[in-house]
Amino acid sequence: MADLLIELFSEEIPARMQARARADLKRLVTDGLVQAGLTYASAGAFSTPRRLTLTVEGLNDHSPTTREERKGPRTDAPEKALDGFLRSTGLTRDQLEARDDKKGQVWFATITKEGRPAADIVAEVLEDAIRNFPWPKSMRWGAGSLRWVRPLHSILCILSDEAGANTVDLTVNGITAGNTTRGHRFMAPDAFTVSNFDDYAAKLRRSRVMLDAEEREAEIRQQCDNLTFARGWTVVPDDALLSEVAGLVEWPVALMGVIEDRFLDLPPEVLQTSMKEHQKFFSTLNPKTGRIEGFITVANIETPDDGATILAGNQRVLAARLSDAAFFYENDLREANSGMTAWADGLNSVTFHNKLGSQSDRVARIAALAREIAPLVGADPNQAEQAARLAKLDLRSAMVGEFPELQGTMGRYYALAAGHDTAIADAARDHYSPLGPSDEVPTAPVSVAVALADKLDTLTGFWAIDEKPTGSKDPFALRRSALGVIRLIMENSVQSGLTNLFERLFAARRVLTRDTDLNENTALISAGVQGVIQPEDTEVALQLLSFLHDRLKVYLRDQGIRHDIIDAVLAQDGNDDLVQVVNRATALNAMLTTTDGQNLTQGLKRASNILTQAEEKDGVEYSFGADHKFAETDEERGLFTALDTAEPAIKTAMKNEDFPAAMTAIAALRAPIDAFFEAVQVNTDSQIVRRNRLNLLSRIREAGRQIADFTRIEG
Repeated sequence: MADLLIELFSEEIPARMQARARADLKRLVTDGLVQAGLTYASAGAFSTPRRLTLTVEGLNDHSPTTREERKGPRTDAPEKALDGFLRSTGLTRDQLEARDDKKGQVWFATITKEGRPAADIVAEVLEDAIRNFPWPKSMRWGAGSLRWVRPLHSILCILSDEAGANTVDLTVNGITAGNTTRGHRFMAPDAFTVSNFDDYAAKLRRSRVMLDAEEREAEIRQQCDNLTFARGWTVVPDDALLSEVAGLVEWPVALMGVIEDRFLDLPPEVLQTSMKEHQKFFSTLNPKTGRIEGFITVANIETPDDGATILAGNQRVLAARLSDAAFFYENDLREANSGMTAWADGLNSVTFHNKLGSQSDRVARIAALAREIAPLVGADPNQAEQAARLAKLDLRSAMVGEFPELQGTMGRYYALAAGHDTAIADAARDHYSPLGPSDEVPTAPVSVAVALADKLDTLTGFWAIDEKPTGSKDPFALRRSALGVIRLIMENSVQSGLTNLFERLFAARRVLTRDTDLNENTALISAGVQGVIQPEDTEVALQLLSFLHDRLKVYLRDQGIRHDIIDAVLAQDGNDDLVQVVNRATALNAMLTTTDGQNLTQGLKRASNILTQAEEKDGVEYSFGADHKFAETDEERGLFTALDTAEPAIKTAMKNEDFPAAMTAIAALRAPIDAFFEAVQVNTDSQIVRRNRLNLLSRIREAGRQIADFTRIEG
């Protein structure tokens, strides 16, 4: 057994590419080794800004010899067929063996592949990995043909065992593999040799390089906490920035500075975004004032003056950046104070989509829709409409032009500056949310109305022009919008049927796009233009509802509800009220975790199957007429009594949307149904009794159908 150590040493690898590069290197090399017949005990990949490293432990020193038998054409087959077989096997005719087969004599080839030394396989696999490495972006340099993310300087590739270390014989693009590497670019630039991974990692640390990205993250976090603790401040958490900064340094040295007083009145989001995006600074908060008053920069070097020069330079650059931000903010506030009319006019010249009009057209549609949704979520319709008309205006502001990620956030500040109500300002900030599965969902009624209107306008718009997601392609993030709609509806308990709303929206869009120019949309929608719902409107509305159902399945599966339970509930009427669907599925899921629930399901499915077969055979529907007087057994009479009690209880519970009560009522049928099937033969010789029993089964089926389609439940 041997241990393999690989290092690919280059100019700085972009931080955002390092995690994937580590995984790709490990996958390409280990998969290649296994395919070549080698096995290994464990593997680990590491990265710093200037190197990708892979260690493979417990690697076989030699691949095994293998023998493979391959069946070829018949001995009397045409020569071309035989020649093709010989080419595929690499053998000659005299190396083939004729054997008897059920169709006559057939040629067989025995292919022997001799084992190979691990060093030869490693060289072959690593060269292929380097030449075909899947960088998102790569470059060529010098006169060579190799493409790499940045110029590749050296390759370290050694196999080590108890006898010592051996360099793998490999040359790629003029770079010959060796057993040397270098430490920190400035603090330890000289080359040194290594003999195994432990030796490599220890010498790198002495040369001021932390190999493990997770260790660098932990070190940065600890240094930041130490600096802020000494001052009584705290670091604003930012895991994404921490991961990025750890990919920018090999030897992190945290330095803390103070923001000048003249910038402290800027919104904290502006300070944080400017420092993060431009300087990769961590923001520090003064708990006493509640303001961001400082920053931490992470240098890649220890200096004699303890970083004073580095910190001073960063302070000057930060002041210039924040001066620009202050300039943008002051100009934007002046526009906000004047009513933001210039921004509103500017949205006319911003195209949202060439088939869906400008941002101004879209704002008008969202405003009309928000007004309609407002009563459903307990919002004031006037406030919802006004908030929707303001929500997109900050897209024309200088600050959002500089920092697009602040859209919505700045809208809130500008709405407040313009004198609008807090609820309206909050809606401008919140209407994009939720952006992802972990993003916070708005709960304020006006915010919910505008957020729903924004996402529903996007979905209905792209469905109307037949721009739907296909496979993995979703250029307009429609799946994200659908999940946003679901989370807004569920977490705010917005109970309403969506089908009719979709139909009306599609009808209105059809009228507008057919009879008017897109530039006239604002006035028409504000006037409440409605189209007569046509069959095509219903069809596309149901297609959009089906898309939401698909997203809902993902949402519920993440909460532990099985796909078949979801399908059973979606098969029922009222599946366009997503709150009701989820409540039903949750209650049904809880019931099916019990033994009674599982047995009841089998009974309901058995009743449905027997009934379906009888109806297909007889050509009639058994759906009414079950009569107590034709019951011949106590079990039949017991089932009649149980159904007489359960049916109204289920109906009342479903009407009141008390789904747990409905589950309790139907669960009471478990014992009577079991007893019925144990004692009663449904398809008896007496046709009167048979029809009566089949109609009794119909009552069982209909009792279940009030809740879900139990035939869709597996197991």
